[in-house]
Amino acid sequence: VLDVSVEEEACPLGLVPTASTTATLAMGDALAVALLQRKGLRREDFALFHPGGSLGKRLLLKVKDLMHTGRAVPQVTLETLLKDVIYEISSKGLGVTSVVDDAGVLCGIITDGDLRRLMERETDLFRKTAREVMTANPKTIEGEALAARAIQMMESYSITSLLILDEKRRVEGILHLHDLLKAGVV
Repeated sequence: VLDVSVEEEACPLGLVPTASTTATLAMGDALAVALLQRKGLRREDFALFHPGGSLGKRLLLKVKDLMHTGRAVPQVTLETLLKDVIYEISSKGLGVTSVVDDAGVLCGIITDGDLRRLMERETDLFRKTAREVMTANPKTIEGEALAARAIQMMESYSITSLLILDEKRRVEGILHLHDLLKAGVV
């Protein structure tokens, strides 16, 4: 038995448990830390015991668990005309499309923001191709990366989507900030 009794509560009326609740909380924290150290528990162990909580999700969910794949991935080729690029971005609903070469290797990305900026400065948009409009070397992430890492990247680069590539730099999937929000990772 651990005695955490107090001689007097902080409440001047002696009615509200103040000092006793603080002492109990401190003892509970001390016991939890001692047990954690004694058992050698790690963050991952905590996540396994609490998989539904936000910490569990941040430590367990991987990008591959949340990414869009297959036909849900917006994708155009280098020579795709801008009108078709706009259709691809709109139809997939992610505000972005990947741009690939004939072998399916990632060459760039076009976002709805890129299109808005282009419309401000260009008059003859529809003769342009994806190659002329794309941003080369977009940010990518591995499917095995933790979803929490994706959040960090999106925050640090002020972006809302990340492309996932295979070992040959072909697009495997795409992850949008909304996917992370829906999963409760953010």
